Amino acid sequence: MICRPPADHRVQVPSPTGAEPAHGSTSGGLRPPLRGPSIVGLALPALVVLAAEPFYLLVDTAVVGNLGTVALGGLAVGGGLLAWAAALLNFLAYGTTARAARRAGAGDRRGAVQEGVQATWLALALGVLVLVLFQLLAGPLTRALAGGAGPVAEAGERWLRVAALGAPLLLVSLAGNGWLRGVQELRRPVRYVVAGSLLSLVLCPLLVHQAGLGLVGSAVANVTGQALTAALFVRALRREDVSWRARPGALVRQIVIGRDLLLRAAVLQLAFLVAAGVTARTGTAALGAHQIALQLFFFLALVLDAYAIAAQTLVGQALGRGRPDEARATARRVTAWGLGTGCLVAVVLLALRDVVPPLFTDDPAVLAQAAVVWWFLAGFQPLAGVVFALDGVLMGAGDVGYLRTLTIGAALVGFLPLSLLSAPMGWGLVGVWTGLTLFIALRLVGVLARVVGDRWTGAPETVAA
Repeated sequence: MICRPPADHRVQVPSPTGAEPAHGSTSGGLRPPLRGPSIVGLALPALVVLAAEPFYLLVDTAVVGNLGTVALGGLAVGGGLLAWAAALLNFLAYGTTARAARRAGAGDRRGAVQEGVQATWLALALGVLVLVLFQLLAGPLTRALAGGAGPVAEAGERWLRVAALGAPLLLVSLAGNGWLRGVQELRRPVRYVVAGSLLSLVLCPLLVHQAGLGLVGSAVANVTGQALTAALFVRALRREDVSWRARPGALVRQIVIGRDLLLRAAVLQLAFLVAAGVTARTGTAALGAHQIALQLFFFLALVLDAYAIAAQTLVGQALGRGRPDEARATARRVTAWGLGTGCLVAVVLLALRDVVPPLFTDDPAVLAQAAVVWWFLAGFQPLAGVVFALDGVLMGAGDVGYLRTLTIGAALVGFLPLSLLSAPMGWGLVGVWTGLTLFIALRLVGVLARVVGDRWTGAPETVAA
């Protein structure tokens, strides 16, 4: 049963300032949460965790780019499919953070950790399903995304079949990040993710070039790093004093609560896949430039999303304590941080527009296409900084139904139509990235309209009674 705990049964815990005394017992594994850290105190460790994987992908793209345009296109196709699956299931991190934060805010650490146990079982099940599907459908999927059979589709298929072995490991790490963020354990996820990413970074150039494995070496390095990270998260969970028994009811509740995030992610990733497919039909050079710019976009999105993680944790714990004013104050602060950081990122991108693209490829045609996309990439960063920060606020409040509707509407009105029209109208990358810019702008209007009101502070509770 999913419900809001009655007010007279809510466990009272200290405020971040320690202004109020705690009431009720903290025995049986219950203990007050950590004293509230600042937004930056939560965002910086989250930034390292969020940026580690896309940073590796950027290095991976640079290493593979030196193999030639076909290998770069194959990585774009295969990597896009695997990234689609991971993003589709990222509710394992975001949904678990929201649920664990509410429990931790109410003083129930053991219950928060149990959310991590159930999320880990769910991650394993979904990861195996993703692995099987990619082994069965790698060929048709890569051919569909690459615009038909050819060297790019074949390269993407080879990469995907190996890289898909890491799908269960990647999802387990998402679940581990989720519950540790919820209980404000910030240092361990940093160590775990950095360890796995460093291993991948060392192995990638060695396997691709020195060992002569080519594009497949990139996939092997990816899986090896994911295995180390997942093992560390599992070890952390096993050290907690909780049962490891899978609870079907709890698993079902996690799926039900995650349905809005899942549908939201599905439409979002469909839009990115359509954009990649349209770009692939424009030409290999355009696809290579799109891959470079898109990896930078994802990298920067996760950098800005560090504020969303901080907001999600702080808002979830504030509402778990029954303090909506504290949640509103967090929303105001995180908006300012997101806007300021987005402006700084835009300035840096424009300053480095002639420096960064050549790090990925020396193909003049790809560089020419990348120069066109760069202005879009830099231009919408301030908008994205605010959007991602306020996404975290609404997720922490459990207002995922609104986020679902807003994201789907923005994709159907902005991103998808312009991407689909780009091919017949001859707009190329300009049309695709104009659609992405409109998508972000529409989301900005929607999240601002929601947060200035009060409905989000009364969003349905995400903790099972």
